Amino acid sequence: MAKKLATEPNGVALQGGQPKEKRESIWKDVFAGIVSNKASLISAIFIIVLALIALVTKFFPQVLPYDPYAQNLSESLVGPSAAHWFGTDIQGRDIFCRVLVGTQITLTVGLAAVAISLTVGVILGSIAGYKGGKWDTVIMRIMDMMLAIPSILLAIAIMAALGPGIEKAVIAIGLVSIPEYARIVRSEILSIKENDYVAAARVVGNSNFAIVFRHVLPNTLPSIIVRATLGISTAILDAAALGFLGLGVQPPAAEWGDMLGRGRNELFQAPWLMIFPGLAITLTVLAFNLLGDGVRDGLDPKARKR
Repeated sequence: MAKKLATEPNGVALQGGQPKEKRESIWKDVFAGIVSNKASLISAIFIIVLALIALVTKFFPQVLPYDPYAQNLSESLVGPSAAHWFGTDIQGRDIFCRVLVGTQITLTVGLAAVAISLTVGVILGSIAGYKGGKWDTVIMRIMDMMLAIPSILLAIAIMAALGPGIEKAVIAIGLVSIPEYARIVRSEILSIKENDYVAAARVVGNSNFAIVFRHVLPNTLPSIIVRATLGISTAILDAAALGFLGLGVQPPAAEWGDMLGRGRNELFQAPWLMIFPGLAITLTVLAFNLLGDGVRDGLDPKARKR
């Protein structure tokens, strides 16, 4: 009689311990969810455009009509016009060019902060969920204490200890988001680790490390992917808030939150100083939120059936 193969929850036979069909189809589901949702598709295109702008302004700054860091006091606080589409700031720098260059910092902070929180959160959540016992108690109580403090206040406290700077802002934003990923991964693993295919992996002698990273974590990918997509928008907002308070990127670098903070004193005299950076933040955060909705729809079996 042929030996019966252990299967994952979706009924896919394990091949060498890995649900290959499921691993390949999850990204197809993500793509399908984005394409089927018009708002999500438009958001994805918008984000791709932002990424292209960030790359072009990083490696080919000569394409910009003005140097975003060059001061020209003779054109201080010039309103939007054909020469300066978004106007100029108090130092005479072109706001349009600075908003474009600001995409570099915004996307970098969002992606880097999520990478930190995702990596650490997945590791801690995996240990808490799979090992249980004292490990679970200690790790999750620390996560609960972090969650008890509003994320932006905790980020400000960390920045006060580390000092201002974009690299330190990335660390602070990444640290405050760790509990969210840890709790998601832990809750998923608590149910997954009781399945038959995990027990079968133990019987054949796989180590705990191999079981978690080859059999358990792949089945938490849908929740992790959705949370990470939405987490980028949260990281961008937190970075803008720190920049607004003067704790993030430091002059003369162009960052949308810092531009908002420096323009607030000229709100009535030169409102464009806050309008255009504010719109950039709003549209970018909205785009990532709508993209996350499309990703969630693609990975949600109930949504795919509707």
